[in-house]
Amino acid sequence: MIIPRCLGKDYFCYNIGMKILGDPIFSKDANGRLKSRIGTLFFRTSGLVTRPGVHAMQRMMWIDEINSSRRQMGLGPMSDEEELEELSLSVDLIFTDEFVLIRPDPNHMDLAMRADEELQKLVSKRKIRFLNTHSAKVRNALRARGENWRMARKPISQQDMADLIESSKVAISGEPIYYYNPMTGTRYVTVGGCEGIASLPAAVFRGQLKEAQAMLTRRNRLGHVELDLFPVTTPIDIKQRFKSLKIDELTDKELVDAVRSIDAQWRMSIPSELREEKVENFEWRNAMCATITEEPNETSADERDLIQGISPEFYRQIEWLPGVRIDDGEVIFDPLWSDYDRTHDPELAHLCDPRVRNILFNLSRIFGDAEYVNVGRIARSLAREPIAGSRHGNVYIFQYKQVKRPMAQLYVIRFQKWGIAEHLDEGKDLLTAMLEANDYADYIMDRRLMCQQLGMNLPTRVGFGQFTEPYKGNNQYKGTTVRAYYYVRAYVHGTATDKVPPAKFRNPAFALGFARLMGAAAAVDMVVGRRSTETKENLFDKNYEVLQVGPDGLPARIVITDHAGSFVNYLHTFEDSVAPYANVVRRRAGFVSDVKAFASVYVDAFAAKLSELQEKYRSRRRAYDDLFVHRPFDVAGSGAYRWAKTLERLDSCNPAGVAQILRAAIEA
Repeated sequence: MIIPRCLGKDYFCYNIGMKILGDPIFSKDANGRLKSRIGTLFFRTSGLVTRPGVHAMQRMMWIDEINSSRRQMGLGPMSDEEELEELSLSVDLIFTDEFVLIRPDPNHMDLAMRADEELQKLVSKRKIRFLNTHSAKVRNALRARGENWRMARKPISQQDMADLIESSKVAISGEPIYYYNPMTGTRYVTVGGCEGIASLPAAVFRGQLKEAQAMLTRRNRLGHVELDLFPVTTPIDIKQRFKSLKIDELTDKELVDAVRSIDAQWRMSIPSELREEKVENFEWRNAMCATITEEPNETSADERDLIQGISPEFYRQIEWLPGVRIDDGEVIFDPLWSDYDRTHDPELAHLCDPRVRNILFNLSRIFGDAEYVNVGRIARSLAREPIAGSRHGNVYIFQYKQVKRPMAQLYVIRFQKWGIAEHLDEGKDLLTAMLEANDYADYIMDRRLMCQQLGMNLPTRVGFGQFTEPYKGNNQYKGTTVRAYYYVRAYVHGTATDKVPPAKFRNPAFALGFARLMGAAAAVDMVVGRRSTETKENLFDKNYEVLQVGPDGLPARIVITDHAGSFVNYLHTFEDSVAPYANVVRRRAGFVSDVKAFASVYVDAFAAKLSELQEKYRSRRRAYDDLFVHRPFDVAGSGAYRWAKTLERLDSCNPAGVAQILRAAIEA
């Protein structure tokens, strides 16, 4: 606890040896407003100035204070060199109702980090943020301390993003063609919105255009532009063309032609992935969401700033949590863990996930060459259409930097769906829960081998980990220490197939390459019988398939990130199971230029892969049949039994007949 000795409005904090000129941070007046919105920290002579004014004034106040103290001690004023050193060893602060914002000089991050340490003696670390996170030097400094959590934007569900964008559409006096950012007061117009008003009646169109032209030249009371073009990277000359339009001097046709000419230039300047103005287009949705939620004094970085090459589907879906940094071989957990152990603060409980600490502890025990680890929690399903009733959670993403590697590595950790705790929640006794959890762990890895044997392109390596934790359910064993199991795999770079931007399919070479890869992947998916455990719904093309492109930008391969749901559907014939795979073509019918060609390539690739799998099995029958002879064979649904039924179904199918059913389902 800090015990200040009050000196009028100034005071001295004994336990940190710092003199403070002004009121304590977050002090408010009788009306509930902050007494000061800025502060300056000094390090040559330890001190903090919070008196109202501007930062330059606060620096002069500090020089005057030091010289006054020197006079009282019979000393002369500081020299110019000493004053310069006092001023250079300082850091600007900005106060909001919730946070202290450090404004770092990216070239002197050592001062910013020192300011952070000093401020933590005055306020909780969770109340301190950094400005200038657009600078890679700032981000790298925080990342190296395991502190992605201090600069990441708060998570928001995909549906909430869509709703936010839709609710942000506003009008001024004409049509609701603008997207409004309430934090800055700026409205944004898209090329699609501008193109749309050209079809309005001439008088309405002319009035709408005058309104937009006037707003492009104005600033609001916050100092931000009233209207801007989206995306904000649109070349300035396009905006200038709008501003210079002689609206009253042009005929109706001339005005429409002039605007359409500008729109054409505008559209060509926009990256192809942002041209489809729909929330279903993840690239456009993410960019618009970022634009309308941008705040003054931005302290947040996007996922692409935090992780190089991350897929757009992860935008605002990762909740970064306190991690660890390694200093001269010593593992240093974020101080917030100690704060939580001491206070059990509910707000900190959300950040200080005990499972994360256990995993970090495991990593620190196993690997001795780590530089830092950042960890994030993925609380929601990333599927475009999450399966109703499915269990999601316990999925984490780890950014792990080794000392001798130039780049950090990215890993995904998923906890076992049915562990000991989950079986205890069902009311089972402890021994049964332990045995069934162990059996399920074997079953998970057995299914992975089955999928690999049948040609599924899975990540090459998967690790397995475990730790003990107290059981917190309502079973009689509450408080008992049980083991939790998790699986680790490398992050698969690429784009989930259900989130590939629609504009990509305008290119026939891309569309047909995609269809070919998806047809082959669909055949494997059907053979392994992948369905939702809860609803038996088909899972293909709903998040697990990741498309990777080659140097030419065309589809190169599809990697299946997780074999979840495999061998759920192992009794139905392929003829009864193939129809849902028609959705791959159906959902892209509006994007591709030649739907028939797309469908034909997809079905042909499907048929060819199914035939290949069948021939491969028949040519090496014994290798397949004997793969799981050492596992229990139980007609109630053991892994070995499901494997046998899957091979039997593959051997007896007619690939051409199954493909024809798929073709008919697409045409229907």
